[in-house]
Amino acid sequence: MGAGIVGLCTAYALLERGVDVRVYEQGVPGSGQSGGRGRILRHAHADPRLISATRQSRDLYDRWGAALGLEMVSRDGAVAIGPSVEASLPVLQEAGVAAYRIEADELARCQPLLARYDGPAVLDERGGSIRTTAVIESLVGALGDRLVDDEVLTVRPVAGEVEVRSGGTTNRYDRVAVCAGRGTSHLARTVGLALPVQDGAHVRLTFAVRGPAPARLATLQDSSGEFGETGVYAAAVPGNTEYAVGLSETTRARDDASLPDPAELADLAGRASAYVERALPGLDPAPVDVRHCWVTTLPWGEDGMGVWAREGIFFPAGHNLWKQAPALGTRLAAALAGETLHPDLAPESRLGSD
Repeated sequence: MGAGIVGLCTAYALLERGVDVRVYEQGVPGSGQSGGRGRILRHAHADPRLISATRQSRDLYDRWGAALGLEMVSRDGAVAIGPSVEASLPVLQEAGVAAYRIEADELARCQPLLARYDGPAVLDERGGSIRTTAVIESLVGALGDRLVDDEVLTVRPVAGEVEVRSGGTTNRYDRVAVCAGRGTSHLARTVGLALPVQDGAHVRLTFAVRGPAPARLATLQDSSGEFGETGVYAAAVPGNTEYAVGLSETTRARDDASLPDPAELADLAGRASAYVERALPGLDPAPVDVRHCWVTTLPWGEDGMGVWAREGIFFPAGHNLWKQAPALGTRLAAALAGETLHPDLAPESRLGSD
């Protein structure tokens, strides 16, 4: 249940297996934590297992895109700058990722919006901007009337099946995956599971490209501090006419999911705009769009993820899941079809650990 990117990828992977599926979603598909017009696909992670999973996701995005008739991830590459990239590069190359050190001139060719930068930089050739809106629309289209507009109130195991009570129906299924974003941990509590998820909020701004759209526009991760921030990420929208920029920081929520200081979101937005003025002269510094969204992180890492299971009900949780969704969805689909859950997804394996 849940028609964000993880729920949709899980459902599509089940359809590929010939398994009947139903997806519950009370809002607009892809409008929760999956919302926004572009996300980064990058292979760089501290955990080699996550690098391998990302490679699988990249291949699935290509295969599914070919089947559905669209480019799901751009071919423009992913650029990372800052001292940390030199430590991550050998790990990427050992994992078989096509990544290498680039100098200032090549950096300017694949990332033409960036101010002059002469420090360490790495290009991940198979990285790129995920075409989020098109991906959601195509997966929703593949589901057809299997997508149900309704809110799920409870899930529980009953006599070897899983009962799902929604606003208008009560149904039973062989197995269920709860892919409800911030609502996943709430539903997990109804079956006695306490997911160690920390809620927070995030802001991402989109800026117009000055002049003609560049033919190539790689995504960007900036941990350098050269331009006043050490945790910046950015991705292009289709056509490379706009660029979405955000800081990696989030404002942490209280246990009741309220924000202690709502002004923190305004501060994050202001810092992102100031960064654009300093670092990305190829952008008009006045944002043309803003995206506020919830994030859910696990204690073992910013990219940490895991799946909790209880009597045929699976509860995936984590952060930055767009780049992991096809691989995660395929592994969840296997478990829903009756296979053993992939061992990397067990919470005790701490997948994505820093």
